[in-house]
Amino acid sequence: MTDRAATAAHLPDTYSWLEGIHDEAALDWVRRQTERTDAELCDAEFDGTVHRIKTVLDSQDRIPMVTKRGNHYYNFWRDAEHRLGLWRRTTWDSYLSESPRWETLLDLDAYAEQEGRQWHFAGSQLLRPAQGEPHRRALIRLSPDGGDQVRVREFDLETLSFPEDGFDLPVAKTNVSWIDADTLLVGSATTEANTTRSTYASTLRRLARGADLEAAEVVYEVDLGHVAAFGYFDSTPGFERIITTDAIDFYNSRTGVLHGAEHRTIDVPTDVEVSLHREWLLLAPQTDWTHQDQVIPAGSLALAKLDAFLEDGALERLLFTPDPATSLQSLSFTANFLLLTVLKDVAAEVRVIDLIKNFDQSTLPLEDPMLSVSVAAVDDEDAEHPDDYWMTVTGFTTPTTLLRGTVTGGQGVVKTSPERFDASGFEVTQHFTRSADGTRVPYFQVSAREMPLDGKNPVLMDGYGGFQHSMTPGYAPAMGAGWLSRSTAAGRRPVYVMANIRGGGEYGPDWHRAALRENRHRAYEDFAAIAEDLVARGVTQRAHLAATGRSNGGLLMGNMITGYPQLFGAISCGVPLLDMQRYTQLAAGHSWIAEYGDPEVAEDWKFLRTFSPVHLLSDQPHPNDDYPASLIWTTTSDDRVGPSQARVMAAKMMDLGIENVRYHEPSGGGHAGSTDNESTAKMLATSYEFLWRQVR
Repeated sequence: MTDRAATAAHLPDTYSWLEGIHDEAALDWVRRQTERTDAELCDAEFDGTVHRIKTVLDSQDRIPMVTKRGNHYYNFWRDAEHRLGLWRRTTWDSYLSESPRWETLLDLDAYAEQEGRQWHFAGSQLLRPAQGEPHRRALIRLSPDGGDQVRVREFDLETLSFPEDGFDLPVAKTNVSWIDADTLLVGSATTEANTTRSTYASTLRRLARGADLEAAEVVYEVDLGHVAAFGYFDSTPGFERIITTDAIDFYNSRTGVLHGAEHRTIDVPTDVEVSLHREWLLLAPQTDWTHQDQVIPAGSLALAKLDAFLEDGALERLLFTPDPATSLQSLSFTANFLLLTVLKDVAAEVRVIDLIKNFDQSTLPLEDPMLSVSVAAVDDEDAEHPDDYWMTVTGFTTPTTLLRGTVTGGQGVVKTSPERFDASGFEVTQHFTRSADGTRVPYFQVSAREMPLDGKNPVLMDGYGGFQHSMTPGYAPAMGAGWLSRSTAAGRRPVYVMANIRGGGEYGPDWHRAALRENRHRAYEDFAAIAEDLVARGVTQRAHLAATGRSNGGLLMGNMITGYPQLFGAISCGVPLLDMQRYTQLAAGHSWIAEYGDPEVAEDWKFLRTFSPVHLLSDQPHPNDDYPASLIWTTTSDDRVGPSQARVMAAKMMDLGIENVRYHEPSGGGHAGSTDNESTAKMLATSYEFLWRQVR
């Protein structure tokens, strides 16, 4: 047994004292480690990075993205003068101007001063008014710390105040929608009895104004072992109904429609994703589905009339069928058309399906397939512009442009974001490499056009590889300001690489399923293969190669630290899962069993242990000086993953004598890692500065 393995064998297997999120001993360790990291990083160079990033985030001329409700366009805005932000609205004519006139609805900074407590805006939902009437009421979601738990308060859009007799739901993981002016549909994890093992609501209740939530009528309930009971009231005129979802696990669910006392479950396999819009039912299977002698391939999209499907299972049309290079990413309905956003080798395409003329298909014009494109209906109930859509176009070095178009007409630019960093001389290229099992894996590279291929360029790799989330090009001014704007002492410009590894959704459900559970190692092999390809192509070498990832991407980084330490000079591992034996017992971890496996099942634990970084430190030890410089960070208020996994990993690495590991944990920010522009700038600067100083 090596000295390293012997040391690991004598360490305790758990650090349970660090799991007490607010226990004084744990917080004392957190403070000491965070202060140590800050003392090493916080200098004039760090302050400059914070300033550059915060300037970008606070910029007054960035695009204020809006949501149309009635005659108004709503926006939430933060800047240097409004740290907690403004919820506001304007008219279309005003929005088109260079300096829109905004009506402030809720000033969160003033509200915090009034309340004596800082509340962070987490979204709003407006009550549908009677036809021809203005919107008068809204529900405001307010987070106390940037986490997933929220307080929900009713807001009066006429008096711009919270009415004394208004709905006010306590802080919890809550989903809520209006049924009518005096009734809400609420799913809220307020007590142990109505909270699933995944920490979400197990019931949907019909809550009348002035009534007690716990005594409210239960209209839907799921097993406490399932993820959650989700639901919403569809207020579309002529289609009023409650839509229920029993989220069995992350990829299996049952959807139903509740009319009065009658509840009808949509009879499809549990891995078929279900969505409803007016009379339409959309069905997207995650595995091949044989329905009435017809095979509906995984990743395809089928359309049915809801009433007909409930009656006899009849499908109207198969609207989209993937091929090995193509996948469906999103959809949106206008009044008469369905817009599908598709990726082909991670390049965007928008398909238009005519719901009136025999489902005829066409495509929207796009300027450059290397740019990311997203489309969404503006307002399918707008009598004058029922088929208008928003289109956002963005790329790594191309600032975001917002367009508005009409499916049957043209499109025009509404607003364009200015350049936030000097991208002159950079080029965006796409590359492919082969993973360990021969699979072809793509990645994007942002680098100087005249970059020397001598292995000396500082590179930042970014990856995720889970939950069918696709990594696509996008203008990231904070990354530009924090990473691409730098240069080494020799004048070299840094490189950014986005990895499209398995576990994501870039090539549809099969690409995702290829790295589920016992096959998780494929995502890590893909990421390692890209790192090796960058070295083989002469772009970089280990001493100059950094990597970053958060959440599931943090688990990816943990596996790079423990499984592929020889490839990287530095790693930033954020809000991560790292202990795959304990993850289901912490925060919302139980909801991810379908993605990773269940450590309480012996056969599952066998493969889970092979990608559990906390255990790999002992199971597959490397010499201490082989590990890359590692920054492990989280927030105390992260109530999705929880901070304890990051704490345990860092503490164990330190106890094993691995010297170049640092830990950072601010209190607020939740799983996002930040609550305002200043904390976002500091969070990003901490990561960028740590990595840059190791690999420049």
